[in-house]
Amino acid sequence: MPAPRSAGLIAVVMAMTSLFVVAPAQAKGVRAQAAEAVRAVDPPSLTALRKEAERAALQLEGAAKALEKRQGEIKAAGVELKRKLADLRKAEAELALRRQPVSQIVELLYEQPMSDGVAPFLSGDASQGTLRALSDLNQIVSSRQLLAQAIGRLYADKERLAAEAEELRAEKLLAEAQLSVEMDTLVKRSDKTVKSLTAALVKLGIKIDKVGRAAFSCNPLRVNSTTEYPNGLIPKSLLCPLQQRGHLLRADSAIAFVSLSEAYKKAFGRPICVTDAYRTLAEQQSVYYTRRGFAAVPGRSNHGLGLAVDLCGGVQNSGSPQFRWMETNGKKYGWFHPDWAYSNPFEPWHWEYDPKLGSVL
Repeated sequence: MPAPRSAGLIAVVMAMTSLFVVAPAQAKGVRAQAAEAVRAVDPPSLTALRKEAERAALQLEGAAKALEKRQGEIKAAGVELKRKLADLRKAEAELALRRQPVSQIVELLYEQPMSDGVAPFLSGDASQGTLRALSDLNQIVSSRQLLAQAIGRLYADKERLAAEAEELRAEKLLAEAQLSVEMDTLVKRSDKTVKSLTAALVKLGIKIDKVGRAAFSCNPLRVNSTTEYPNGLIPKSLLCPLQQRGHLLRADSAIAFVSLSEAYKKAFGRPICVTDAYRTLAEQQSVYYTRRGFAAVPGRSNHGLGLAVDLCGGVQNSGSPQFRWMETNGKKYGWFHPDWAYSNPFEPWHWEYDPKLGSVL
């Protein structure tokens, strides 16, 4: 039997052993729970959804152009169809006209038979009248053959024109049906993508007013609508809110910025700090007169297009870890620091979105 001191040491050793044995499993469980928690709040890849939405927009735009082209072709086919039908009616009228001389020739043969027969002609004693009758007969037979050939060609033309007209009519109906199916498929696909994108944005805490099946202001398929308005006068209903309350951007740049901010959060433990995003024309004028040399002429700023942000939280300091991270990673999401902002005027806080850059990276 071990001494009390030995028993105590054994108990301590066993306790320590149990800690070393259980701790890794517990730690693994904690890490698994943490990872599960991250997965629970991390929506499906926002970048992938954004790019899919952009692809859907391009496909829909391409389909619209194809539809316009196809409609032009269908219209041209309709014109050609009318022309062929007119040709067909003309051919039928000419055919009827050609039949008339043939009937007259036949009647003439019956009305003016050669009473003397062909014997005098064979014996060499044919009269002038008989010879003239034979000449007329040859001419009539020759004309009849030519007319028969012309009628045959007209019949063939009529059948060909009728077949071509029917083929054009069928092609027109088929083209219209195909366009209808293609457009319907593309619209459903884009709606589904935008719906998934909207759900992901809402999951990230962005307050979106929903209209119908998808978010209205954060729908990247409506980006072109913003180009219809002057710089700084884009309606709020066409601008997408950011996680940073009170700030708005154009839908495509907002979605890309949210993706960027989520990546930034994983690196620094907090979302990107934003001091300014979209600026109305009035706000541009205010900044221009209060911060001389640090703002574009009102009506010419990328802020007024919903394509620029001013950042804080360390990014505003050139050379800081946050600034260097943005330089390294920003372009992956379409955001970059313009060349002019490195020197004249020096604005390390100013970043812009390039739709073309965002679509290829």
